[in-house]
This record gives sequence, C-alpha cells and structure tokens, in this order.
Amino acid sequence: MSRPPTFTPPPCADARVLATERGDFAVLDAVPRTPARATALLLPGYTGSKEDFIALLEPLTGAGYRVVAVDGRGQYESRGTDRQESYAQGELARDVLAQAAALGEGPGRLHLLGHSLGGQIARAAVLLDAAPFRSLTLMSSGPAEVVAAQRDKVKMLSDALAVLSMDEVWQAMQALDPPQDADTGDGADMRRRWLAHNPAQLIATGAQLAAEPDRVDELAAVGLPVHVLSGERDDVWPVELFDAMARRLGARRTTIAGAEHSPNTARPQETAKALAAFWDGLPDA
Repeated sequence: MSRPPTFTPPPCADARVLATERGDFAVLDAVPRTPARATALLLPGYTGSKEDFIALLEPLTGAGYRVVAVDGRGQYESRGTDRQESYAQGELARDVLAQAAALGEGPGRLHLLGHSLGGQIARAAVLLDAAPFRSLTLMSSGPAEVVAAQRDKVKMLSDALAVLSMDEVWQAMQALDPPQDADTGDGADMRRRWLAHNPAQLIATGAQLAAEPDRVDELAAVGLPVHVLSGERDDVWPVELFDAMARRLGARRTTIAGAEHSPNTARPQETAKALAAFWDGLPDA
C-alpha cells in the first residue's frame, strides 16, 4: 500500500465533502493562488486514499492546476455499503462521472488520473462517457490483471477479510511486513485509514484486479489524450507492459527514476513536473 509522507493537507488544500448525485465523497481540494488553468481529478489505488496524492498538491497548484483527490466509495473517509455488488467496476465508474459532474468544469475540461486500481476505474469511466474529460493519466496502472504473485496476495487478503476483523487483518499484515517497512513513523495514520476502509470494497476491488480484461484497444478507439506514467520498477505490473500499453494507445510515456509502484509518494516533485508538462502540452479544449 502507498505510504503518504503525511496525512495533513498542505495550506493550499481543504479537506471537504464533494456532494454528487450518487452520494457524498471525501476529497482534498487544492486550489492555486491564481485562476486555475484546469482541474484534475485524482483516484487512488487499492487500499489507498486521497492522501496518497498529498505530496503532489503543492507542486501541481504551483503549476497552476486545481487538484481534487478523492476517496472512492468505501475508501477511508467516504462511506460505503457492506454489499460487494455496490463496488462493481461499473458502479465505481459511474461514481467518477458523478464526481466529474459535481466539479462543474464543463465538457472536455477535466484531467482524470488514476493510480493502480484507480487507473482501471478511470479507464472504465472514460469508456462509459469520455465527454467530461480532457485527458487520462494511467499511473502505475496496467492493461489487464495484476501479475500472479499479486493475485495470490489479493486472494490471501480477501480470504482473511472474510473471516477476520479489519483490526485482526491489520495486525497480521504488520507481523508480515519487512522490518524496514514496519517503522515509518506513520503507523497510527496508516492504521486509522485501514480500519476505515470497508472490507466489502477491498474484497470486490481485489477481485477486479485479479480478473481485469485487457481493454486497451477500446480505450485507444476513444481518442482521448493519454499519459502512461510509472516508476522504473513495479511489482504489480511489469514496466514492459506499461511501455507496450503506451505504444498501443499512442500515449505519452513517462518513467520516474528512483520510483516503484507509487511515484506519487516516492518522487512527488518529479511526478508533479511530468503531470504538469503533459497537461501544459495539450491544446485548449
């Protein structure tokens, strides 16, 4: 799971609720000092939250962009049901379209970014209706299902969530963490976030990661500008798959040196610079 450097928003961002026709969603809404050039909607990955983007907020607002990072339904501070079917990918994609509508940017003006699982949800939203969006960035988010080792991990986690409490699963995960990952100074925040996740959301979205089909050709047919961004190493999808996906999409391709599956937390300045450069290079909608 991504480990944000802090759970405290920077001065440019407000933690608030985004009301939509499909319910309320917790967001971090970061606004530049000058009129925004455009707005970007950021979707976190599996077990993550809006805080995974917290280190991007100041550099992106400094580049002139309003940035709205969101907790999806059942993630951290956004309420969700205990029914797994409510987290079907199509339902989550419709949530994204509702969030886009609530931001009120108008057709073709919103930059959409998804990290990992969030990228596949973002892709599903674009395939349902691309009209609200100016671009799509797939950050460390592959063309289809995750690698076999990750499928095994997801299954182990889902099996545990079916019989144990969230706190019991947290304790088991901490016991399995390598020593270098176990003491990062953020344990209380990470535990609080984990306990707030709805286990039905984790089970349902974990199953999606393990069975996602390749929809790259469908996305290419939409014609939306796409940016494929990743670290130089990744244990969820091989980096070579990101390279091939970018070629199939005719997409911009960025590799962040020194980063792995979460360039947003590992190398936020470099990641923000690459995102702003992509958005800056697009013609006005």
